Amino acid sequence: MSEKARWVGRVALVTGASAGIGEATAKLLVQEGMKVVICARSIDKLQAIAEDLNKGKTDRCCLPVKCDVSKEDQVLEMFKQIRSELGRLDICINNAGINVKNCSLLEGSTETWQKIIDVNVIGLSICTREAVKLMREKGIDDGHIIHLSSFSGHRVPPGNAVTNFYAGTKFAVRALTEGLRQELRAIKSNIRVSSLSPGLVKTDFNADVIEGDYEAFISSNPTMSSEDVAQLVLVCIQQPAHVQIHDILVRPTQQLY
Repeated sequence: MSEKARWVGRVALVTGASAGIGEATAKLLVQEGMKVVICARSIDKLQAIAEDLNKGKTDRCCLPVKCDVSKEDQVLEMFKQIRSELGRLDICINNAGINVKNCSLLEGSTETWQKIIDVNVIGLSICTREAVKLMREKGIDDGHIIHLSSFSGHRVPPGNAVTNFYAGTKFAVRALTEGLRQELRAIKSNIRVSSLSPGLVKTDFNADVIEGDYEAFISSNPTMSSEDVAQLVLVCIQQPAHVQIHDILVRPTQQLY
């Protein structure tokens, strides 16, 4: 069986799937024959995406779930629903992430910093823990955990203090990726873990963070599309079972730094 065919009919979870990279990834995985659970805080957007993906299909291929990953009770309820309605989970894509305006290290509020950590670090870790727990419970030893990180997890961009705390959370994701790999190896699990670290992507992710005209900022800088990044998810999961991609750093060819 080819690595592509191995995933047909299996179940993936994509967090933060109401727009951007998460939405593009969910659509691509459905095209590849997978069943996909999409979650975010906005249920209306999720339902519209699911309706489009399920249209004309005899079996439902997309399940929308309202879930704020920073709220543990909501995450646990989502996994309870995955267990009851789909019975398994094979891939968990931790895409949900936030940055917040006015959160520099010198002037940011503790409340704002906590909000970013709760999504980018704690929420990611809760989803990972529950995903691995469900995989092991169902005897799935070839599952895959994918973290959507950032180029800002590898360097701190100069001249833009608003990204400094965000970068700190993405550096944490690097450590969490390696820590998870070591823990899975220690229990002799073949569940793989990968991280994707994109540069500037043309989405609305930083629309409320960048000072000035965001559309002008995006149009005047080299960018990738959400679909470009989604394709890298396939690169990770379609490797032979004995091959684990640890981190992919990807940026527009003409990106400055």
